[in-house]
Amino acid sequence: MSDRAPDSPAQLAFTELEALVRNLGEELSSFRKRAHAAEARLKALGAGALGDATAEERVAQLEAENAKLRARLEEAAAKTRTMLDKARFLRQQHALGGE
Repeated sequence: MSDRAPDSPAQLAFTELEALVRNLGEELSSFRKRAHAAEARLKALGAGALGDATAEERVAQLEAENAKLRARLEEAAAKTRTMLDKARFLRQQHALGGE
């Protein structure tokens, strides 16, 4: 490398590539640390008092509650549409002179 000029295009490209590889290595290290931390947390949750069975039961309960709430929301939306239709009808009747 000593026979090339310090600012040659090849040297600049190599320097840029070197920086990119170093940054990639740092990112990979960060991702590994996060993955290990997540695995440790997952193992702790599985081994803790709230084991996998409890978590699965809780998810099932929340899904059932969610389904009930969606049904109630749909029912409320239908009632609201009915009330709006009635209000429109009454406005039309009033606009026409109460015929």
